[in-house]
Amino acid sequence: MISALLALQRTTHLTLHALTARLTDLRLTPAEINALGVLADGRERTVSELAADAGSRPTTLTSVLDRLEGRGLLVRGPRPGNRRVVVLTLTPAGEATASRIQQAMTDFEYGALAALPDEAVAAFHTVLAALADAT
Repeated sequence: MISALLALQRTTHLTLHALTARLTDLRLTPAEINALGVLADGRERTVSELAADAGSRPTTLTSVLDRLEGRGLLVRGPRPGNRRVVVLTLTPAGEATASRIQQAMTDFEYGALAALPDEAVAAFHTVLAALADAT
């Protein structure tokens, strides 16, 4: 039996590639889809917060954010009340793109997990939380 970590890593890559294929007309990389998928909730985040939520490193996100900003999907700006903190905010085009990504993720997840009992999905989330807490 393959290690749970290796299986998770493999599945993560396969899932991101499947989402990229479903969203091919957006011409986004898996890393860009991941970042926009996290930002789809509309909450402003710092680069560090986005990195934590996306499971990435801030330095890794720099080029991703540069590309998304260059395409007009997000802006970096000061946080109101604290100009020393830079936050990421989706533009209207970014909100529309992120919404489409979120819908594709929801559709993919529903299709993949629909046949599983709720208890199995809940157990999967418990395993994910345990792995995340171990980091």
